[in-house]
Amino acid sequence: MRSSPLADRTVVITGAARGVGAALTREVSRRGARVALLGHEQAAMEAVAASLPGPALAVEVDVTDPGALDAAAHTVRAGLGRPSVVVANAGIAEGGPFLASDPSAWRRVIDVNLTGSAHTARTFLPDLFDTAGYFLQIASLASIGAVPLMSAYCASKAGAEAFAHALRAEVAHRGVAVGIAYLSWTDTDMIRDADRYAALRGLRAHMPPGARGVHPVNTVAARLARGLECRRTAVYAPAWLRLAQPLRVALPPVVLRVSRRELPRMEAAQPFAYTGPLGAGGQADRAASRGGS
Repeated sequence: MRSSPLADRTVVITGAARGVGAALTREVSRRGARVALLGHEQAAMEAVAASLPGPALAVEVDVTDPGALDAAAHTVRAGLGRPSVVVANAGIAEGGPFLASDPSAWRRVIDVNLTGSAHTARTFLPDLFDTAGYFLQIASLASIGAVPLMSAYCASKAGAEAFAHALRAEVAHRGVAVGIAYLSWTDTDMIRDADRYAALRGLRAHMPPGARGVHPVNTVAARLARGLECRRTAVYAPAWLRLAQPLRVALPPVVLRVSRRELPRMEAAQPFAYTGPLGAGGQADRAASRGGS
């Protein structure tokens, strides 16, 4: 892996304590990168960093706090050098009817997934200008087609996609490339927790057969790492997801038709309930944000 374009470069990954972020740190470290892990759960990030074959640094930070991000960036530069790749991966989700959701928790999903990505870009763009670097925004199938009972997550990921498109056009002449990664269902704590709820599990079950499967996190991370190496404008994990792009205009009426038919049946079987933050990462974010970190 030492022939990788990532070798001897500093890569920053937010949301790196678990899930896609942790798996991606392992992939880029195998390719010879120096890795900065940013996020909540310092002990978990340190454990991931200790397992890597190359230099790594774990920095606890809330991506919604610009001042804390600036301090984290200073620590990264001092410890690993200027980043030339930044991955805005930090993300949380909640589920359930919009009207039943907690307004502050709903807003927190937007703050982390969208505003936190923008803060991450703002903090590290000077480094990427100096290194002619690459910024990868982790988006989702939800950026392409929104679904019911996941309004905050869908809104945040659609916004993150639009932000990345705008940023790409703004910084291209400075030599900085901006990519968007579209991920489908991935085997993470967030998805496993969502599957505990009949309504969310049912949403996935009513997707087309090829679209409802859950993909191994290491496979997704390997595809993302190849996208980093090639500075791709778009990364799809799995690859078939690119076929959804031409169909995105047709998706809302299809989702509406299916929802009108299936949601009453699902709710009759088990009333919909608000889930709160999903997965260990969501719980860690709630604890940290309530604690004022």
